[in-house]
Amino acid sequence: MKSPALFLPAFLLLSAASAFAQWQTTTYSLKGGWNAIHLSGDATYQPLETLLPTEVLEVWRWNPNPEQVQFTESPLIPSAGTPEWSVWKRGDAANSSLSLLSGQASYLVKCSGTASNSYSVPILQSPRPPSNKWVRSGANLMGFPAFQSGGSSPLMGSYFASFPIATAANTRIFKYVGGDLGAGNPLQIFSPASERLDRTKAYWFSADVVGNFYAPLEVSLSTEEGLTFGRSGSIVSARIRNRTSAPMSVTFSPVSSEAAPLGQQGITGPVPLTRRSFNTGAVQWEETPITGAFQEVIAPQTTIEVSFGIDRASMADEPADAYFASFLRLTDSGGLMDIYLPSSATKSSLAGLWIGDITLNQVSNASTATGNTPASFPLRTLLHVADDGTASLLSKVFIGKLAAGAHDLGICTEESLLDSSSLATAQRLVAAHMPLDRVLSSGSGSVALGDTLTRTIQIPFNDPTNPFVHQYHPDHDNKNARGQAVGAGVESYNVTRTCTFTFTASPLPGSQPSGWGSNTIGGTYEETITGLHRNPTTLTGTFELRRANELGTLHLP
Repeated sequence: MKSPALFLPAFLLLSAASAFAQWQTTTYSLKGGWNAIHLSGDATYQPLETLLPTEVLEVWRWNPNPEQVQFTESPLIPSAGTPEWSVWKRGDAANSSLSLLSGQASYLVKCSGTASNSYSVPILQSPRPPSNKWVRSGANLMGFPAFQSGGSSPLMGSYFASFPIATAANTRIFKYVGGDLGAGNPLQIFSPASERLDRTKAYWFSADVVGNFYAPLEVSLSTEEGLTFGRSGSIVSARIRNRTSAPMSVTFSPVSSEAAPLGQQGITGPVPLTRRSFNTGAVQWEETPITGAFQEVIAPQTTIEVSFGIDRASMADEPADAYFASFLRLTDSGGLMDIYLPSSATKSSLAGLWIGDITLNQVSNASTATGNTPASFPLRTLLHVADDGTASLLSKVFIGKLAAGAHDLGICTEESLLDSSSLATAQRLVAAHMPLDRVLSSGSGSVALGDTLTRTIQIPFNDPTNPFVHQYHPDHDNKNARGQAVGAGVESYNVTRTCTFTFTASPLPGSQPSGWGSNTIGGTYEETITGLHRNPTTLTGTFELRRANELGTLHLP
C-alpha cells in the first residue's frame, strides 16, 4: 500500500454551531474496535468529549484527499500526521486536531472492546443537503442517503445503477466490521450487487472517476443550505434530476423537527411551506399549503423544477423573531434513497422602507352616492417602519451612504444627511401627492397583517400645496385687494386628509401570493378629505407596498 507522508501539519477543525437549525436523531450501531460512520448533519453544538459516550475512544475525520493519495491493496490507515485526517482522542487534547462533528462528512470511530461488543449511539444532528465529491485516482470515504426501513436497505447494485463506475470490476469497496485494523477490518466487498447499503455507515471506494454522485436523484436548490427562507425570503426552487433509465415517482413529505438541544435556538413549529404552481387560465402563480405528502413523476434522464413558497400570514400570531424549522423528505418509488431537505424561516419583521401605490377606484360624499371612478388613480406611497414599530408616511426619502460616522448605507429625509462624495449612487424617492417635507408619525394603529394604520395629513390654507392656493392669482393668494394677508376661509381653506390603511392577511386579488407579509404588504385604503367641499369626501381603493430594504432607522435633520 502507498501511505501518505508522516508528520505533515494537521489542521484544526473548529466548526461553529449554527444558532438556527432543525434537528433529527440518527442512531449508529457500532462495534468494539474500528467503525466507519457518515454524518448527514452537523453536531457541532457540543464537544466530542460530552457528545459521545465513554465507550468511544477515538474519532478520525476524513478530509477529502487533498494530496490525491491512492491505495493499491487496502484503504488508508489513519495517521495523525497527514492532512487527510483530523483526529480526536478522548482525554488527549494535546494530540487532538478535531473537537466537533460537522455534517456531510465521514468518520472512523474507535470503540472500546472487541468486535463482539455492540453499542447503540444516538447523535442529535442538524441535517444538511446531501453532497459528495469523488476524487479521481484517490481514496473516497463516503456515505449515501439510502432508504432504510425495518432493517431493509437497497442493494449497492441497484443504488449505483446510474453510476456504474462505483461498483465496476476495477473498483474496490471496503466496509468496517469492528475489531482491530488488519486483514479482516476493513473488509473488501467483492459482490456489491448483493451488498446492502447502510445510510449510517461510510465505505471506502477506489474508483477512477471524478464526480458528485450521492443518489439516483440529484437535487439542486436555489438556496445553499436547504429550503431557507430567512426573515424575508418568499420563494425557493428545487431542480430535481432523475439519473436513472426508468421513470421515477418521487414523494415529498413534510416532517417536523425534533426539539433543539440546550443552548440552541428554540423552534416555534414547522415551516408553513406551500407548493407553487402556475395557473395558465388565470395567468398567475397559485400556492397550495403542504399539509401532507404529494408526488411527482420524473421521466428517465429528465430534470423537473419544483417551486416552494411560505405562508407567512400563518406566523402572524407568533412573537417577534419566532423561528420555524422542519424538513421536506424526498423518497422514491424504487425504495432507493431517502433525503431530508432542511427548511427554515424566521417570522418577518416589517421594519424598513416600503414603496408602492394606492389605487383609488371609488369616491363619494354626503350629497352623492358612492360610485366607481372612470379609471383608477394611483398615488405613490412611501412608508417607513422603525425597529420599534413606529410607522411614518413620507413625502420624500433618500437612500444612500450617510455623511455621519462610517458612511454606512442609510435612509434619511434630507439630502444634506448624505455623504457628499457618494451622491451619484444615492436614490431620491418622492410621493408627489404629499405636502412637502413631511414625516407623519403620529396617529393610531400599526403596520401588521390584520391591523389598521391611520395617519392625518394637515394642509394649512396657506400651504403651497393647498389646492386653493395660487401664488400669482389674485383670488387665490390669500391677500385682499390692498395686499393684506387674510386668514383661513376667505380665499382658501384648511384641508385635512385622514388616511386609513387596513392590512389584509391574504394577498389582494391579482397580487403575487409569495412574499405576502414579508416582501409585500397591502390591503384596503380609505381617505376622508374635509375642507374641499362643505361635505366630507371619501375615497376608497386598495394599496400594495413592496419592501425596499430592512433598515429600521430613519435619519432626520
